[in-house]
Amino acid sequence: MCGIIAYIGSKPAYPILIEGLRRLEYRGYDSAGIALLDNEINIYKKKGKVQELADFTEKVDHSPTIGMGHTRWATHGKPDDVNAHPHPSGNHDLAIIHNGIIENYSSLKEALKKLGHTFTSETDTEVLVHLIEEMQKREHLSLESAVRQALKKVVGAYAIVVMDRKDPNKIIGARKSSPLVIGVGDDEYFIASDASPIIQYTNKVVYLNDEEIAIIDRKNGLEVTTFHNEVQEPVIHEIDMDIEQIEKSGFDHFMLKEIFQQPETIADCMRGRLNAVDGWVKLGGMQEYINRIASTKRIIIAACGTSWHSALIGEYLIEELARIPVEVEYASEFRYRNPILDSHDVVIVISQSGETADTLAAAELAKSHGALVYGIVNVVGSSIARLTHAGSYIHCGPEIGVASTKAFTGQVTLLTLMAIVLGERNGSLTTSYYHELIAELAVIPNKVAKVFESNEKIKYLASEIQQRQNALYLGRGYNFPVALEGALKLKEISYIHAEGYPAAEMKHGPIALIDESMPVIVIATNKSAYEKIVSNIQEVKARKGVVIAIITPEDHEIRNMADYYIEVQSTLEPLTPLLSVIPLQLLSYHIAVSRGCDVDQPRNLAKSVTVE
Repeated sequence: MCGIIAYIGSKPAYPILIEGLRRLEYRGYDSAGIALLDNEINIYKKKGKVQELADFTEKVDHSPTIGMGHTRWATHGKPDDVNAHPHPSGNHDLAIIHNGIIENYSSLKEALKKLGHTFTSETDTEVLVHLIEEMQKREHLSLESAVRQALKKVVGAYAIVVMDRKDPNKIIGARKSSPLVIGVGDDEYFIASDASPIIQYTNKVVYLNDEEIAIIDRKNGLEVTTFHNEVQEPVIHEIDMDIEQIEKSGFDHFMLKEIFQQPETIADCMRGRLNAVDGWVKLGGMQEYINRIASTKRIIIAACGTSWHSALIGEYLIEELARIPVEVEYASEFRYRNPILDSHDVVIVISQSGETADTLAAAELAKSHGALVYGIVNVVGSSIARLTHAGSYIHCGPEIGVASTKAFTGQVTLLTLMAIVLGERNGSLTTSYYHELIAELAVIPNKVAKVFESNEKIKYLASEIQQRQNALYLGRGYNFPVALEGALKLKEISYIHAEGYPAAEMKHGPIALIDESMPVIVIATNKSAYEKIVSNIQEVKARKGVVIAIITPEDHEIRNMADYYIEVQSTLEPLTPLLSVIPLQLLSYHIAVSRGCDVDQPRNLAKSVTVE
């Protein structure tokens, strides 16, 4: 969602803020702004890209050494210059930037109006800075005390940074249910919504916990307290990230780079967890709770978006290999439908960022009912990673493209390892099949790399169908969730309407849509139900649909039936999603590029959905 960057130190803040905002563009936004403090707080903000803000501020005074910047993803109020952050207080002594939503902003706004406050924007954020101003004025409080008292009156989720013209050597950060990280340098500090804008300056960070306030003072350094003014000892973490990981490295887009990284990221996910030579799989995060997980009568997996599709594949994997019943839930529905949970349940939550608001809330709900909560995330130190009882990182490195690619295959890889560990523990896998799975999983990265040999063919195919307005994706078994994921990728970045279906369900409605203008992408790598897939393709061809088939090299029957085909290597059926999804990612990418779409920053989307 929105992006935050703030700086206090001895260097000019402006270049750090502008470059930080560029690093945060991947989160999705519609406007950007900065505030610089030098005797007065000077605020500059523009609708549109960060470059427009940079052009607008090119000639302003760049010398102040304290400031903050923000990229906004609109919630309250339309995207424009006025609603962009930062927002000043009524007396212009304060400035604030904010990620999240203030749920009771309307009642607070009406109360403040009665006290004489006037508002210029439609945002909930402006209400908060006026509330802090009122606390200062009414009770003569310090900046941090005014922030603390104001937040006690607020209902919602937020990460904020506040500056005060009258206190130019101090900057305040606070969070509740929205991430905020403090970068610790040499006599300088950074505040950001994630580590990407600060990694070029420091790898030492402090992750704020919920309902904590960071008070950063030039003389006294960093102090962390709770909303109740209880002093906390900040724990400094060293993050394993370098600047190359958040650069395009010669690729036209981050998405393309991340697609091509997948042989390495899948291997990284397995490193230290799978040994094909000695024939073993282990997950350190499961060890303490392995007996409880393996003996449970039910696993619930909660996730959103692409992570929900990986969860569906996890359901297939765990039920087939470990013989444990699995239910997959949209986290956004799970948290509100009063689910039946108890201490015998195991709840797995999946989130690339580890900050997805609904998934985090689902984890909290499950934990409150006594369930064992296991997290699968990518970002080290994220909220879900710290909340759950146990978990595993997918180790894919920063994913900058809004449309998730390498995180999806990382999640599926991790779920595959988990299913194999549980299957071996439960005795539901034969020794021979256990070793066959391990051996085949070890060579999956090489087979993924082989798909890239078809990149030019996929690019040509994309040019042939780029003007179509609809598409249908069909898959069976393990490849049904892949069909959903392929359709989602096309929708996300090319703005073409697409739907994924179990192939057998085509006859129950979608077949009415098929004509010569409808491309139908069929994932046909399954050995089981192969004849059924052939039958589905024949039904599409009989209605003049355009068939694009994902097949294995030995499949001559479907090759001859389809209008177009893309080959992936053969593998064991539980592992097919790791291969069959790759050409779908590439196809969506090339279609989006050919249509002139902004691949890395698709309209209306945010990388991490940290508000409801």
